[in-house]
Amino acid sequence: MKRMKIGIVGCGNISGIYLTNFTQKFRRAVEVVAVCDLIPERALKAQETYKIPKAYFTDEEVMADEEIELIVNLTTPDQHCLVNTMALNAGKHAYCEKPLAINREDGEKQVALAKEKGLMLGGAPDTFLGAGIQTCIKLIEDGWIGEVVAANASMRNHGHESWHPDPGFYYKVGGGPMFDMGPYYLTALINLIGPVKSVTACTNITFPQRKITSEPLNGTMIDVEVPTHIAGVMRFENGAIATLTTSFDCYDDRWATVEVFGSRGSLLIPDPNEFGGPVKILRPGISKYEEVPIMGTYWDNSRGLGVVEMCEALQEGRMPRCSYEQTFHVLDLMCAFHEASDCGHEVELRKGYQSRKTLELGKVY
Repeated sequence: MKRMKIGIVGCGNISGIYLTNFTQKFRRAVEVVAVCDLIPERALKAQETYKIPKAYFTDEEVMADEEIELIVNLTTPDQHCLVNTMALNAGKHAYCEKPLAINREDGEKQVALAKEKGLMLGGAPDTFLGAGIQTCIKLIEDGWIGEVVAANASMRNHGHESWHPDPGFYYKVGGGPMFDMGPYYLTALINLIGPVKSVTACTNITFPQRKITSEPLNGTMIDVEVPTHIAGVMRFENGAIATLTTSFDCYDDRWATVEVFGSRGSLLIPDPNEFGGPVKILRPGISKYEEVPIMGTYWDNSRGLGVVEMCEALQEGRMPRCSYEQTFHVLDLMCAFHEASDCGHEVELRKGYQSRKTLELGKVY
């Protein structure tokens, strides 16, 4: 596999695992030639820590670097559309952290631009490519639980203000539990079950203000702009029905739950924010869930795997697994949850997304 030369835009909290994996786990597939951050100290620290050749302090500089073939966009959600658009207009492929955008219209513009330019666009999450969820997809494909008829997913915690160094953006437009953690659960569900047809939902802002208790902003108050508790029902195109709750309003020590129910059994899916297991199955004649050995290579924190798979897709002339088709369908879904609550009726999803089969489970990049 030919190494793809990439540039990282955004050297904040999430960049560490990407840079670690790109320079160690996936170094045979990608080469990080530049990092960029509007805060120079962050870019320089990343450059020094990971031995990156170049550091830039403006988006314009990194986009002008002709050596870079693909931009990995790790900026805050409100900047995803801007940076992706700049990359595409500069003739570079773009892969961004979730979500693709903070509204459907910006997502549609990016997809149209990528098609016009003949470039690849996609993004996180790529955790569904890990051994845990891939094992579950394989079990479903092989008929272990029969036809999928329903699912239940829930993400519950009490927000990020107790641990994140700068949690304010989680409570602004483009944040909230649906846009922050929803992509992991929705991406897992559409890969396990298929495209979604429609959504109904209710939302609430339970606490209009939040107090930061983490450093360095301890004591700062946040005005909450987006719903922090979202509960809804998804109707899949194949007839299955799933419930999803995402919340920053609950105290819970078991906050990640995904269950898929079939006509001949049920699966407990691993935390979709992780790459590994455990995977558990319950079938007729068995009194309780039993653990199933996970299959595949990527069971540890392999963030960046989606970028590597996109590089492979580029060389093979096919659509990547973390494509704009998938990331836009997830964006469309998240917007539909909010809209369904606002309008009080079922919201139809855009057409066009089709989930793909499992990876070659033993593949090592």
